[in-house]
Amino acid sequence: MNRLADSTWPALAELAQAGAVLVVPIGATEQHGPHLPVTTDADLAVAVVEAAAERDPLLVVAPVVAYGSSGEHDGFAGTLSIGQDATEELLVQLGRSATGVFTHVILACAHGGNASPMARALRRLTDEGRPVTGWWPRWDGDLHAGRTETSLMLAIAPDRVHLDAAVPGDIRPLDELLPLLQAGGVRSVSATGVLGDPAGAGAEEGRELLGSAVADLVDTVDRLRSGSAGTVQVETGSRVRR
Repeated sequence: MNRLADSTWPALAELAQAGAVLVVPIGATEQHGPHLPVTTDADLAVAVVEAAAERDPLLVVAPVVAYGSSGEHDGFAGTLSIGQDATEELLVQLGRSATGVFTHVILACAHGGNASPMARALRRLTDEGRPVTGWWPRWDGDLHAGRTETSLMLAIAPDRVHLDAAVPGDIRPLDELLPLLQAGGVRSVSATGVLGDPAGAGAEEGRELLGSAVADLVDTVDRLRSGSAGTVQVETGSRVRR
């Protein structure tokens, strides 16, 4: 696997000349209920990107962007948000810098709260003619710190999951919750920070979810190389973890 953090600039220049694609994991640092670590989104982004890079010798994994737009989780200890404007500008500047070397850059985001600033950043980069694509894992399931994310974390870091502390939260769908979240944040609908129910989560389910995301990312890279894919549209809703 090629990690930017382990590489020298001459080695990276050689990879770039060979057509390497840089993939930047994008996450967040925010509460994930009483049972999951605050770096869950960043951890999942890294896990998917690194697994994809194990399959493709011309993928280069950048260090994770561990902070993003997490204002909806304000009021919970451990949430560190840089807001929408800063997230947008950070991604624009990263895209500009990286496309000066690599043939293509993929921003692989596992935090739904980054959807709006990332969409704006991608539009700006596309308007500049930068070869940058946004990618999101297509995970159905509950919204935040429920069965889906708990299963994923059990698959990649079971020692960091505290199932004895897991509790259900608000299980209403995003369409119903979104106005409430926009008005008052997660705390206004869930005192524990959970949007969903972790009950029934398991490592095997997590491995299946992880595998589907890895396959989708690898397929996206293949389509980019073949010229059959442009900028992938940012998706919001239940298919994107928040």
